[in-house]
Amino acid sequence: MSTARYPTPAWRVTLDGTDLTARIAPRLLSLELTECRGGEADQLSLALHDHDGRLALPRRGAVLRVALGWHGSGLVDKGAFRVDEVEHSGAPDSVTVRARSADLTAGMRTRRERSWHATTLGAVLRAMASEHGLIPRIAPSLASTPLAHLDQQNESDVALLTRLGQRFDAVASVKAGALVFVPIGSGTTAGGDPLPGITLTRADGDRHRYSTADRDTYTGVRAYWNDRPGARRRSVLVGDDGNVRALRETYSSERVAREHADAEWKRLQRGTARFELQLALGRADLSPEQRVTVTGFKPEIDGTGWLVVRTSHTVTGDSGFTTRVEMERDAGDGSQAAN
Repeated sequence: MSTARYPTPAWRVTLDGTDLTARIAPRLLSLELTECRGGEADQLSLALHDHDGRLALPRRGAVLRVALGWHGSGLVDKGAFRVDEVEHSGAPDSVTVRARSADLTAGMRTRRERSWHATTLGAVLRAMASEHGLIPRIAPSLASTPLAHLDQQNESDVALLTRLGQRFDAVASVKAGALVFVPIGSGTTAGGDPLPGITLTRADGDRHRYSTADRDTYTGVRAYWNDRPGARRRSVLVGDDGNVRALRETYSSERVAREHADAEWKRLQRGTARFELQLALGRADLSPEQRVTVTGFKPEIDGTGWLVVRTSHTVTGDSGFTTRVEMERDAGDGSQAAN
């Protein structure tokens, strides 16, 4: 039997710098790693047999580092994760360890009260990065955006980062020691390097799902703002009049209203089509924000450019390694890398 046709998964797990791979490999039930574009922390779940009761429970706060791949083709480092939940269950006895991206520290999740005045988006994000010992990776086009006023009220820094990402339709995340804030679709890593494009064929997957939504019937987005000097409520329109989606919130200024309307318009355009593909042979090199071309499906699917939103990698104890890729239509927005 050809080993080339039946590759064997390879993986490595370290705990606080100690390589545990050989020790836990015979106990592996599953290793599941989910990588998100932004707004959510990357998550790791590790399930292990404890039939003999000899498996020690890791402490909360311990750091796991994971690499995935295939024997003969090397491993891809998938980053560090801080243990935040440990579960022991039975019978048969097993241990499940859940961890989140190690860069999301307790300090980033602590609620704060502060305000900024007459500043820029870049200044706020650079200050946040400095406070948490992170390298700022902010797209220049976004860094120069003026902020007349910004409140952080009983809100953690990670929640504020997510809110700003929604406002400016940006990848807003903390990964690999960096605070990343770049336009969605910019196609860069946390280190600022360009992500390679990927081509996937129908033969690569064993299950898929394609869906379209009626979001493409919207012609534009309207957002409202308070004109205090004029004592009236005004609106801005991004796109065209006709079947317009109106945002519920009333914003403090015309600029802020336009920023939210523009971000929502971009999300609507990307959300007109979604595609999920379960890869029979896992691809550890796949990650959010990569551009993907697919072939072998319907013309509507093959003819669409795709942008990865989420990847879920699963390794099982019976030598399986699969990857589920969730994608949305690539609207072509955001081409400027961070520096």
